[in-house]
Amino acid sequence: MKTYRLQSSNLVHTPGIIAWAINGYAFKKDRKRIREIVSSSYSLPPAVTDDLLSGNIKYFVENETVIFTVKS
Repeated sequence: MKTYRLQSSNLVHTPGIIAWAINGYAFKKDRKRIREIVSSSYSLPPAVTDDLLSGNIKYFVENETVIFTVKS
């Protein structure tokens, strides 16, 4: 199992970005670009990004960090 911790910065509020991305991912025509943005911004494998944004992976927010675990 691998745990990812997507941290916020002074300029980026990660929980808000992930919420925005999940909402946008619902539109099929936008999925590819949103996947690229999230995957490259947080150094996530595309398959993990797809699972996160489609709701197949549950995450939680601790302070301003998005945390989730996936099977390796």
